[in-house]
Amino acid sequence: MNNVALPFESFGVSHKGCVRELNEDSYLVEPETGLWVVADGMGGHDAGEVASASIVDHLATIGIASSAPDLRARFEDRLSRANAEIRRISASRGVTIGSTVAALLAMDGRFACLWAGDSRVYLIRNGSISQISKDHTEVQELLDKGMISAAEALAWPRRNVITHAVGVSDEIVIDFQQGEIMPGDIFVLSTDGLTAHVTDAEIEAAAVSATPQAACENLLQMVLARGGTDNVTIVLVKIGNGRNEAYPDPPRAEG
Repeated sequence: MNNVALPFESFGVSHKGCVRELNEDSYLVEPETGLWVVADGMGGHDAGEVASASIVDHLATIGIASSAPDLRARFEDRLSRANAEIRRISASRGVTIGSTVAALLAMDGRFACLWAGDSRVYLIRNGSISQISKDHTEVQELLDKGMISAAEALAWPRRNVITHAVGVSDEIVIDFQQGEIMPGDIFVLSTDGLTAHVTDAEIEAAAVSATPQAACENLLQMVLARGGTDNVTIVLVKIGNGRNEAYPDPPRAEG
């Protein structure tokens, strides 16, 4: 099985939200190469945009890999180059800039999700949504140690402080999960501008009830209607199964 045999349907949207002046998020939708990415830049006026764009620009040069391991190697090579470029820009400006990254790689019937920071990857499978990525944040570390409850985490004053990002140090700390692709799988990649306003259940409901484009647009409108306090980026990838079982067929005309 190769990428040609796996029917991907995907779409992405990005918006500055209702509060921020600039959109410092970037994203990449490359079904031909089996790569989808979201990145959330940080570092003050326009610097975050530079960092997230550097990640996307470098990853866009991956090209067609010969195998799933080759795709993973190309991804890590390009991310390393982006990290070095962001470090150079940081040094020249005398400020620390960086970006989260969350990526989906898919090839030969396998997937790998890789991330740094608090941008997320979800998998919807058999009618159930699960968060594949695990936030690199101070609040997640406190949760893991049992020092605060899930309810306390929602209102924790430093809940948005991330512990890993691309560009903030010479070595990249990146986590990954991998597995087998199943027909009907839906992957959702997003920056925290989505999850600040929309629940996992709402993400699942939107994703399974519409095409990737419509689902992305519906989720974006939901965020904006609820105040859109941050930039928001959503990428949705649906794995086909030969039938449009995930969302209803249009009504047929009578007669």
